Amino acid sequence: MSEYNIPSLQTLIEQFERLPSIGHKSAIRLAYHVLSLTEPEVQKFTEAITDAHKKIHRCKICCNLTDSEICPVCNDEKRDRSTICVVENPRDAIALEKTKELNVLYHVLHGVISPLSGTSPDELTIKELLGRLSDGTVKELIMATNATVEGEATAMYISKLVKPMGIRVTRLAFGIPVGGDLEYTDEVTLMMSIEGRKEL
Repeated sequence: MSEYNIPSLQTLIEQFERLPSIGHKSAIRLAYHVLSLTEPEVQKFTEAITDAHKKIHRCKICCNLTDSEICPVCNDEKRDRSTICVVENPRDAIALEKTKELNVLYHVLHGVISPLSGTSPDELTIKELLGRLSDGTVKELIMATNATVEGEATAMYISKLVKPMGIRVTRLAFGIPVGGDLEYTDEVTLMMSIEGRKEL
């Protein structure tokens, strides 16, 4: 029996709980918020979800999300086509774009190699990445996977595949955040800060 004695409400809560970072209490708040919407608001909300699900797909070049055949970044002729920045997911590409520091192309892997969760290299878009490197245009890959065991393993795996092609492979430097104190910084971050140090 549903703890709310309303099966449809319980189902709605359970669906919200399946979303990333949404716990039980947040799911309850979201469910009650949806119930408070007017009929036109509900219609607009459901149409937005359905529309996005139907129209958004992977760019046929970089595998980032787009509602066109080719995403705006791949279509931008002003981009440096000799460099590709490799990221785990579309959110990472957006974060890097916001810095306005990179004027390069991207490649989205849609995950990382993770034996524990059963994700193999074949499940990522590595084959598509290698296909982009075959014409000799790309001279550098920037590996911007996260500073996790899986992110590092994925970066190393791709690096080993690419280096025989004569393509330079670099890694984003990870380290102490601005305003951070050394005494509160974890050992892995400190180690990466030391390895990624540069001359002043």
